[in-house]
Amino acid sequence: MSLPNPLLSGFHPDPSVLRVGDDFYLATSTFEYLPGIPIFHSRDFVTWTQIGNVVTRLGQLDVERVPTAGGAWAPTLRHRDGVFHLVVTDAFGRGTLHFSASDPAGPWSAGTVLHGIDGIDPDLAWDEDGTAYLTFSGLGVNPVLPTFMQHRGLLQARVDLSAGRALEEPRSIWSGGGGQFPEAPHLYRIGEWWYLVIAEGGTERGHSVSVARATTPEGPFETAPGNPLLTARGTNRPVQNTGHGDLVLGPNNEWLLVLLGVRPRSMTRAFSALGRETFVSRVTWGDDGWPAFEPVPLAPRPGGVAWREEFDADLGPEWMAVRRFPSAIASAGGGSLVVRADGATLDDLAPAFLGRRQQHQTARIRIAIDVSRGIGGLALRYDERFHYSVVAGGGRVVARGRIPDFESRAEQAIDGDRVELEIASRRPEGDPFEARTSDVVELAVVAGGERTVLATLDGRYLSSETTESFAGRVIGVVALEGEVSVDWFDYAGSDE
Repeated sequence: MSLPNPLLSGFHPDPSVLRVGDDFYLATSTFEYLPGIPIFHSRDFVTWTQIGNVVTRLGQLDVERVPTAGGAWAPTLRHRDGVFHLVVTDAFGRGTLHFSASDPAGPWSAGTVLHGIDGIDPDLAWDEDGTAYLTFSGLGVNPVLPTFMQHRGLLQARVDLSAGRALEEPRSIWSGGGGQFPEAPHLYRIGEWWYLVIAEGGTERGHSVSVARATTPEGPFETAPGNPLLTARGTNRPVQNTGHGDLVLGPNNEWLLVLLGVRPRSMTRAFSALGRETFVSRVTWGDDGWPAFEPVPLAPRPGGVAWREEFDADLGPEWMAVRRFPSAIASAGGGSLVVRADGATLDDLAPAFLGRRQQHQTARIRIAIDVSRGIGGLALRYDERFHYSVVAGGGRVVARGRIPDFESRAEQAIDGDRVELEIASRRPEGDPFEARTSDVVELAVVAGGERTVLATLDGRYLSSETTESFAGRVIGVVALEGEVSVDWFDYAGSDE
């Protein structure tokens, strides 16, 4: 079986995967975006369809007030006795949460706070008698506790999911081979052993996967020979930062490890424009009972992808807003998308912005927009500090590149209130030795059938390494004044 890599392209970090019968489900982090925590489904592990989101209503997460990069961190998706379970950290918000649903497409429960747990990257496992174990990384993210931003290694506690509390003081179990930030623990019963798969080394270039095992879920755990068993650090592999893995028995009963990674570019492969994506590695088991993970290959899906959203119905689950739900600022149907301004700009924590992930390193996004009742346009966003945009209104089009302490602007007069706006991402031209960026971003306007590039910007400033962001590029419609109406949203992308 040939598997694509990335499995889910674009901003899809911290994957957790689950098999129920012949169906596979996968969840990823979303941080301050809403709706939160997408759920994907596949039958063949190749074609993945987003079937819903866990967080679809107010109160489930507290991302409205969290700082940038807070919110939904590292979900773990599991299934037991006909019920789907998801545990996640609402970092700097509600804390460690447990959600449940009878259908992974939703609706999901309101989310129960697990009192007595202060950490990130929670994992959920049950032993033979039904005792639930929560294993997590002990980085304190509750600002009111003395452990705030202290890392206490990997911890575990028995929990009562119905009551929402730990049944004991969390205890240390195992913290890897000495790499920084031991995190992303996942605990499994496979054969006679309980295996603990973790990440260590930090989620950047030192990221790695290490394994330990024990005869009980509480340990003591013995370390696998040769840990870490998977890492790209110090290599020239095209997929870097590989870690945060979750095991699953895949199609044809082949063991797989789903994990995150990045695709860096530039002369020194220093910049990852799309952020952390979901990849997959094959797993084999030795006679000694230890797993071995293949290095993560780069295998982009062949050909290009092109789609057009004409807004004939409600928005699909892929559309996201920042710190609020799309319905708070936008409505779709009848052949148009209307986005309403509320005084916020792209420099604010909650802009009137509605977008989708950029999923290809070469991409062109174009919209047809009516600005007769306002000012707005197309924006490429990492966060409130790093974003590029091209907006129209008041008889002009303005292209803007915004990074901390610097802004680039260009503008052009236009006739009329209906215009096509475009943001394109492409490989830099010339000698690869001189290509010291991830990509080149063009901000353009199409008027009277003629395309005019207003600004050509360096893409490295919208990369995960420059922004130090946990998220990735999201491209969409922004309203700055009044309201704007979009007839269609056109996306074309390729990784070849």
